[in-house]
Amino acid sequence: METSIFNCGELPEFKKFTPDRINKEFPSVIEKINLDFKNIENFLSNYLNHENLEWEKVINPLNEVNEILRWSWGVISHLNGVKNSESLREIYSKFLPEIINLSNKFGQSKIIYTALVKLKETNNFDQIKNRILDKEILEMKHRGISLNIEDQKEFNIISEELGKLSTTFSNNVLDATNAWSLILNDKSQIDGLPARVLELMSISAHKYLKKDGEADSKNGPWKLSLDIPTYTAFMTYANDRNLRERFYKAFVSRASDGEKNNSQIIEEILSLRTKQAKLLGYESWAELSLSTKMAKEIKNVEKLLEELRKPAYKTAQNELEILNKFAKDNGFSKLESLKPWDISYWSELLRKEKLNLDQEALRPWFPLNDVLKGLFNLSEKLFKIKVVEASNEVPVWNNDVLFFNILNKDDEKIASFYLDPYSRPESKRGGAWMDECLNKNTIGRNTLPVAYLVCNQTPPSKNKPSLMSFDEVQTLFHEFGHGLQHMLTTVNLPQAAGINNVEWDAVELPSQFMENWCFHKNTLLNIARHYETGERLSDENFEKLVRNRTFNCGMATLRQLHFAITDLRLHSNINSNKGKNSDEIRKEIAIQTTVIPPIQEDKFLCCFSHIFAGGYSAGYYSYKWAEVLSADAFSMFEEADLENNKNISEIGEKFKDTILSLGGSLSPLEVFKLFRGREPKTDSLIRHLGLSTST
Repeated sequence: METSIFNCGELPEFKKFTPDRINKEFPSVIEKINLDFKNIENFLSNYLNHENLEWEKVINPLNEVNEILRWSWGVISHLNGVKNSESLREIYSKFLPEIINLSNKFGQSKIIYTALVKLKETNNFDQIKNRILDKEILEMKHRGISLNIEDQKEFNIISEELGKLSTTFSNNVLDATNAWSLILNDKSQIDGLPARVLELMSISAHKYLKKDGEADSKNGPWKLSLDIPTYTAFMTYANDRNLRERFYKAFVSRASDGEKNNSQIIEEILSLRTKQAKLLGYESWAELSLSTKMAKEIKNVEKLLEELRKPAYKTAQNELEILNKFAKDNGFSKLESLKPWDISYWSELLRKEKLNLDQEALRPWFPLNDVLKGLFNLSEKLFKIKVVEASNEVPVWNNDVLFFNILNKDDEKIASFYLDPYSRPESKRGGAWMDECLNKNTIGRNTLPVAYLVCNQTPPSKNKPSLMSFDEVQTLFHEFGHGLQHMLTTVNLPQAAGINNVEWDAVELPSQFMENWCFHKNTLLNIARHYETGERLSDENFEKLVRNRTFNCGMATLRQLHFAITDLRLHSNINSNKGKNSDEIRKEIAIQTTVIPPIQEDKFLCCFSHIFAGGYSAGYYSYKWAEVLSADAFSMFEEADLENNKNISEIGEKFKDTILSLGGSLSPLEVFKLFRGREPKTDSLIRHLGLSTST
């Protein structure tokens, strides 16, 4: 008899997770979870009569059943993100309502709620256990435990509907991205594009047109598609302005018309979130969201965003003025101003003139294997760990996926991670992320943490390895930072280990902290070697990359603030939003958060998956909030002299023993103060971003 594919607590055998087997076996998993849950409730209903409740008897069984659900559904969700297919999508949509129902069932159990409250009241627990219990109790309130039967029914219907809408939103973005393409046959249309991009575009066209023989990158045809590597390259390098305009409009209007239209879905999501928040006694979804975050209140977020917006706006205006003048001095129409599809193109030309930096020309210095080697060497220096590849030892979902073990200074394995580096637009959602495969758990059998690290960088071509842009290097460092917090945790209670129980707006601290090392000379020069000659990146090119960090920093910062402020306003200003749709609200906000207002075709919100299909609703500000923390944390290394290996090693160990190790066992502010010795300040971030602080 065939054994089940759902072996919770083990590494998944991905190739066995076919849609047929998931469809056949997952109902038994749900059945077991329901039975386990019923048994826990039966036990607790009798156990509640005891005078003092014990942690092990209340919390451990709950954790066990929750972990079965998280692991099983986690594998299905992961595959839905990295190996999407019509049949898998159908299965995901089919089971999602049951998962939401299970989640609500756990969250709305009066017996469990009573047990958690009594457990806290009848014990004198340490700070960590009290924090876990406080979080669990608040989470149950947020799942509707205190609602009357009618309101609870409505709450559950809304939860289910929100789950469906988010899935549809995400599918629409993927479908709309894949649905648009353009076959180019004329060489003038691809003028300016790097050979690397043309090679990938010609291979893509060859597959799409089902042609015989080999793809011809010099003579075409070439396929233009909306995946991020192609889009970014075309908008940056293509000389054909009309085609850039057409391409830009296709990109910013994705999922905004026809069958795959997210416009109405956005309004429904916002309306349902508001209803759900009000049912729970909050004025808005933002108020509900922030009640579990480090920022606590909307006014605190608004204060930070405004503190950054003012210098960013002033800096961005100056940058646009300089860019406009440069473009007009170099052949752009004197009668016209720059449009959104001109910014990347002219910025790149200005960058080349001002900094003498051609980012595309630096790709040969960043082959994936060397970047990984440098990243792992840095981690060894800072955190006393070793990263060892073990790709042949485990099953993977795609042949490009790599697998690594992390060893401590005594060469003992303490964690592992998968790395899925390349873009696969037909089956893998865009962006980059870290997720949990296995959580650290010392209860019962000892489970080591395992992370999924997913990127969407440029894949290797026929004769070349994956040559990374500097942005892609930073993204890899970023995701690895998330992974480190998950993998280097020393907290033995699974509810607070790794990123569990960490407030959402602090969870980006380790990831953004790691990005700072891309601008440290010794770190980068130890990474960057030409893939053919082995030649190191020159000091001159390193200095250019450092100067490039603050090139057009105002516009880049303002873009992120525009998204964050829009997200917060959509989810908070209920009264002032009345009578306006989300697109109108966004364009209103754009007056103070953009220097080139969005064009009519710009329906970016229709593909803003972070807030409508991800976990960032009323939380997109978290990137900037955590960036304040990460810049301030990194400044401690700067103050100790980045070239003093002894000092850096000591501070690295302290960073590991606090930020990376303590997970959600303490509040983020307490953890930060244990590392930094004081509360965070914004000065370091404003300095790193190079924003103008003069009035």
